[in-house]
Amino acid sequence: MTVAHVFAVLLIAGLFLIGAEIFVPGGILGVFGGVSLLAAIVVGFKAFPGYGVPVAVGITLLVALAIALWMRVFPHTALGKKLTVARDMSDAKAADPDLAGLVGQHGATITALRPGGFAEIDGRRMDVVTEGAMVESGKQVRVVAVHGNRIVVAPVS
Repeated sequence: MTVAHVFAVLLIAGLFLIGAEIFVPGGILGVFGGVSLLAAIVVGFKAFPGYGVPVAVGITLLVALAIALWMRVFPHTALGKKLTVARDMSDAKAADPDLAGLVGQHGATITALRPGGFAEIDGRRMDVVTEGAMVESGKQVRVVAVHGNRIVVAPVS
C-alpha cells in the first residue's frame, strides 16, 4: 500500500467517522474522525511533497463543505426527518390542568403508599405520594394538594 493509498483511506475514514457521529452520539467517533483527518494531513505532506499546505487547506475546506452540506441536506431526507424534531414544543404543557380539580376528592389506595404508589381517584388510576406517612393498600385517602403532576394525598381518618 503506497503512502497515497494511506492518505486516501485516512481521508475517507475521517469523513465517514465524523458523519457516523450523528447516528452514534457520544463524541468518540467524531474524535476518531478528527484524528484520522489530522493524520491524513500529516500523511499528505509525505504523499505529496511540496503540496502539503494546499492538501491541508483542501482537507479543511472539504470537511467544512461536507458538514455544511450535511446540515443543509440531511434534515430533508427520509432518515433525517425521522431523526430530527418536526415541531417545537413551545405550546406543550408539563402538567395536566385537570389535576388541580382533584384537591379535596376522595379515593382508595391500589398499592401501599411508601410514600409513593397508586390510588384510584375519581375513577382513574393515579400516581400519588403521601406527605410522608405510609398508607396500606385498600385504605381511603383524600387529595390534599397538587403540585404540577405530583398528587399529594393523606389518609382519611
